Amino acid sequence: MENNFYQFSAETLFGKKVDMTTYKGKTVIVVNTASKCGLTPQYEGLEALYKKYKDKGLVILGFPCNQFANQEPGDEKTISETCYTNYGVTFPMFAKTDVNGESAHPIFKYLKKELSGLFGGMVKWNFTKFVIDKDGKPVKRFAPTTKPEEIDKYLQKILN
Repeated sequence: MENNFYQFSAETLFGKKVDMTTYKGKTVIVVNTASKCGLTPQYEGLEALYKKYKDKGLVILGFPCNQFANQEPGDEKTISETCYTNYGVTFPMFAKTDVNGESAHPIFKYLKKELSGLFGGMVKWNFTKFVIDKDGKPVKRFAPTTKPEEIDKYLQKILN
């Protein structure tokens, strides 16, 4: 089995299983999201990046998570209302998932191992952003407080 991002799969917000091989050849940003967080407006910035670069091969994958101060308490319907209705998100959103601990989704276990960050393999908070290059290799991790706009320059470099 390849030791890269493409070995995984996840369920979308509406229960459809998606193999990460779907995104082969694309630059992927995996981000853990929350609807009731001070950083929730980052949905707008992420959507702007997605719209700006999706034709150049960028895809953003949102993973709602309720592990930080209970800031994603809702069900799929509530989460989708926040993403799609309030913020106009068009990038793929996945089922609510854990990013830390025993029950962490395998994608997050893998990404934390590859890009351990300041917290030694922990996701610190909502809106931690992991960038995977078009070969399926995790290449960069951005802190929750790093605004999507601040990632733009980095994306310009790796998308060309």
